[in-house]
Amino acid sequence: MRTKKQIVLPRFQKILEQLGENIKLARKRRKLTTIQVSERAGIDRTTLYHVEKGNPSVSIGAYFNVLRVLGLQDDFLKLAADDELGRKLQDLKLIGKS
Repeated sequence: MRTKKQIVLPRFQKILEQLGENIKLARKRRKLTTIQVSERAGIDRTTLYHVEKGNPSVSIGAYFNVLRVLGLQDDFLKLAADDELGRKLQDLKLIGKS
């Protein structure tokens, strides 16, 4: 089965690129090599390179494992934790029931 190439709009691609840069900086601050991180994360060095570039085609599991190696796995819990839009929509629905 062929996988589809992930298409991300340029303005959103910049967010992924910033995530990749943050991961790369975290690795460097810990003085870990790409070989060390990729081996500990159970991924190829090429995949780590793609993670650090913010490539959208890399699996979320690979991103998680890299963060785990860096001790940043709890940052994953912050994703979509503050659903401001969802709460507003829910509140509008609740207001309409009065």
